Amino acid sequence: MPECAAPHPAAAGNDAGAPTARTPGGEGEPHSRQRDARLGSTDKELKAGTTAEGSTPTALGKPWQRKPRVEVMDPAGGPWSLLPRPCRVLVLLNPRGGKGKALQLFRSHVQPLLAQADVSFTLILTERRNHARELVQSEELGRWDALVVMSGDGVMHEVVNGLMARPDWETAIRKPLCSLPAGSGNALAASLNHYAGYEQVTNEDLLTNCTRLLCRRLLAPMNLLSLQMASGLRIFSVLSLAWGFIADVDIESEKFRRLGEMRFTVGTILRLATLRIYRGRLAYLPAERVVSKVPAFPALDRQDQPGPVDTHLVPLEEPVPSHWTVVPEQDFVLVLALLHSHLGSEMFAAPMGHCAAGTMHLFYVRAGVSRAMLLRLFLAMEKGRHMEYGCPYLEYVPVAAFRLEPKDGKGMFAVDGELIVSEAVQGQVHPNYFQMVSGHVEPPAPLEPQPLPSQNPQQTPPPGEPL
Repeated sequence: MPECAAPHPAAAGNDAGAPTARTPGGEGEPHSRQRDARLGSTDKELKAGTTAEGSTPTALGKPWQRKPRVEVMDPAGGPWSLLPRPCRVLVLLNPRGGKGKALQLFRSHVQPLLAQADVSFTLILTERRNHARELVQSEELGRWDALVVMSGDGVMHEVVNGLMARPDWETAIRKPLCSLPAGSGNALAASLNHYAGYEQVTNEDLLTNCTRLLCRRLLAPMNLLSLQMASGLRIFSVLSLAWGFIADVDIESEKFRRLGEMRFTVGTILRLATLRIYRGRLAYLPAERVVSKVPAFPALDRQDQPGPVDTHLVPLEEPVPSHWTVVPEQDFVLVLALLHSHLGSEMFAAPMGHCAAGTMHLFYVRAGVSRAMLLRLFLAMEKGRHMEYGCPYLEYVPVAAFRLEPKDGKGMFAVDGELIVSEAVQGQVHPNYFQMVSGHVEPPAPLEPQPLPSQNPQQTPPPGEPL
């Protein structure tokens, strides 16, 4: 969900070996001129490259020496990367994410665990929207074993797009990433928590679990969604693209940010009161057809922009390939392309399992669904039971690529919770494209389409569920 970077001084924490640090990852105090005299040599070099405006630190002097990452074999026989021990991370923290207590939570819940696990850190507080993107675009990434984002999903979106905008993007995107939840939605962190086998939790419990994952150092590959807009803009997504109801709730509930996760409940109720429908065209490449049907057309090569080639896509002005599924133009309540299990810390949107490499979950709800049923679906989503209703208006299919064309540009798009212009868009998943700190995840099996019951006119809830 979106997290706006807010004005705040930049900050740096202790590096391993600094004289004032009793344990690695020790103090990590926000930067002040009075503290400069107490910094170790490495921190002083970092400060020398930091302007008063909080621009990106640059590496000076002798590089910090680190042990290389190692690979271990998981029981299924696949290689898993580990961060070194000790390791050094750059923490990008949004001080106004969620309820505005991220820095306090870092001190109380994150820092002590990092100290015990030999994880030293340098802390920078983001000052504005896209600040994190600017920082990673020019940062000397060789200084860090991983980049840690403590915020909501919006700042991770900034970081990944910043890495992909670098001239050395092919190398930069390999830098391991870590998500520590301190926003309103925290969908990516909730998904990682789920993959690790933890119970669904929120707030400080979720933060503690994700910090423990960082201390365990295990890295897992993640899919990346490449999006092409009609205007020529290219965006990379780590979580989702939403159009219609979900995007409306996400963006319009920004004014309730101080409510934390409750903002989405309030936003849902308000949007249900005046439910909107949007007309558009949807097409997709089912995951089951990717292997059996090799594209017979040239790849959509955009060498003017960084990033991988989208082999499944053709130009937006051309019809989709014949082996795609085309949904007739109609009215929709929502369309959601989702890379992970959760849409929020209490929104278990994809209970059908971990996405296989190169695939994503595609949901859409056609117009005609009642407000009461839509409310039931969203309430049941907390425990991942919404698919049990057999709602005839809700469709789900695992896909490798999709195209969505809103009629007359109506409706909002939210990419990883960030508002973007509503126009024709298409995207495809690039498998295992970057690494994130995660729990032990078995290599996922390919998802099979799960047709929903088409005959359920009563729209009754499953046994035990209240109306």
